[in-house]
Amino acid sequence: MKTVFNILKYALLLSISGALMWYAVRGQDLSRIGHYIATANYFWLAITLTLSVLGYFSRAYRWQMQLKAAQNPAPYWAVYHASMVGNLANLVLPRMGEVIRCSVLRRTSGVPVQVAIGTVVTERVIDVLVLLGLIGSLLLLDFNTFWNFVTEHVLGDQYAAVARNRTPLLIAAVVGVLLLLVAGFALFRNLERLRQNAIFNKAIVFVQGLLAGVFSVVKLENKWLFLFHTVFTWVVYYLMDYLAFFCFPETYNLDMRAGLAVLTFGALGMAAPVAGGIGPFHVMVQGVLMVYGVSREAGIAYALVVHGAQTLLVVLMGGISFVAVAAADKGSVLTEAEALADEPLTSE
Repeated sequence: MKTVFNILKYALLLSISGALMWYAVRGQDLSRIGHYIATANYFWLAITLTLSVLGYFSRAYRWQMQLKAAQNPAPYWAVYHASMVGNLANLVLPRMGEVIRCSVLRRTSGVPVQVAIGTVVTERVIDVLVLLGLIGSLLLLDFNTFWNFVTEHVLGDQYAAVARNRTPLLIAAVVGVLLLLVAGFALFRNLERLRQNAIFNKAIVFVQGLLAGVFSVVKLENKWLFLFHTVFTWVVYYLMDYLAFFCFPETYNLDMRAGLAVLTFGALGMAAPVAGGIGPFHVMVQGVLMVYGVSREAGIAYALVVHGAQTLLVVLMGGISFVAVAAADKGSVLTEAEALADEPLTSE
């Protein structure tokens, strides 16, 4: 039954990816998209891929620092290979890569899975905080651009109607606040009963683990180095998106604020629970580029090239790491077998 459920789940996620990709290219000139891809300046793409490699190395080093702070140190290359195998798994099994890389690290370095998962939770929380900071920065730097696009091209006449009569909006806001207050009161009144519920207890444990993971960074020996690798990783992400603008004539003249917008919305697309962000990433990036006057064809061409190149890089680097992990496992198994073979046989 569980196998059937998993098959249905992944089939649904794959269908969502396909539907979003269809939405991104529907009604467009496919030959024009192909022309953009065929005539792109791939020199700049090569630079972004080089930066991406450095980013993967940096993230692995940051994870190694976390493991050491958690009193479970592991060799750098074992951490790196486990991380890349996890990235490879995410291309096929959405969000399972985090668990898989922790499992790989346990097999290669003996780090307990629960400890590794705790550090991954910390890592993700930090990344979410950085992403929220980027969203805030984007709104401060370019709020008018996005607001004008939304009011003119997304809301259109609906926004004008709301602007003329804000009473329904105010009523909805008051009702929303009242519902939140009622829900909070009901939660408080039934807290003791909820504590006997297994699902509620699991949620509490998860939140406690999340908070513990956030505060575990205080145990780092070199917090400034950890901060450097965090900043470096996100700077690499930004440069990857911004330098890719130079691949296409329509995005060549976009400024650095547009690069920040693509980074932010692209990251939100990659965070969607679908394999490799396929679909959500393309729709988000295409949409944000339209805000800056880029055509839909050029926007989807940019998204396809950037995402496709990064996917191929993950397949290459993750494949190499997978082979390295398999070889390490085989070696450890052979060593254990040889040790057992060397032991003298005893009889009762």
